[in-house]
Amino acid sequence: MFLVEGNKIICELFNSNFKIKEIFSIDPQKLGRTNFPVTHISENELKKISFLQHPKDSVAVCYLEEEKKSWDKNIQLVLDGIQDPGNLGTIIRLADWFGIEQIICSEDTVDFYNPKVIQATMGSFTRVNIFYTNLVDYLSKTENINIGTDMDGENIYHFKKPDKMNLILGNEGNGMRPETEKLLQKNIMIPRFGKSQSTESLNVSMAAGIILGQLFSNGRD
Repeated sequence: MFLVEGNKIICELFNSNFKIKEIFSIDPQKLGRTNFPVTHISENELKKISFLQHPKDSVAVCYLEEEKKSWDKNIQLVLDGIQDPGNLGTIIRLADWFGIEQIICSEDTVDFYNPKVIQATMGSFTRVNIFYTNLVDYLSKTENINIGTDMDGENIYHFKKPDKMNLILGNEGNGMRPETEKLLQKNIMIPRFGKSQSTESLNVSMAAGIILGQLFSNGRD
């Protein structure tokens, strides 16, 4: 099982495929009518069970989903070794914002059910399919064009989005692993406009937001 914290995110669960076992709340009335057991607890009890430094109003105990299946979507994100929970959560939230239904993750990408990941998605995890697999196997069989990010790649502001693509984002410190790079058909990059050379790179979730914004700037499919 895993925890979901905060009324706003918990309410997202009500219209999703995730099953709730029980909810613990300091103010059950704020959740409205639910079909799930709700236990009234004190603020002190909430602090004891919460993963947050500043606990919110409620905690839901949810069942893990059954193993998910993947299928090629026209545009999907592929994550190669993303380790920071905040980055994964933000990328899931970005995918939801841009209508990307699926994210493919390498087997060593941070666990989707990590409490910090769930919190950072702000409920978007209920609408995006997250699938963990061997990336070499997946990328060698996909019908989508595999597109990576590299400072020697094509300028994102001149890049024409293909109809079917995998946007591959690498590890925060090391980038994509060599075996993944070998399966790329194209590379794109975000040009630097500032004169300062002290900023070597962009945060991976920040880069994902800029790239997706540009890819969708000419209208959605």
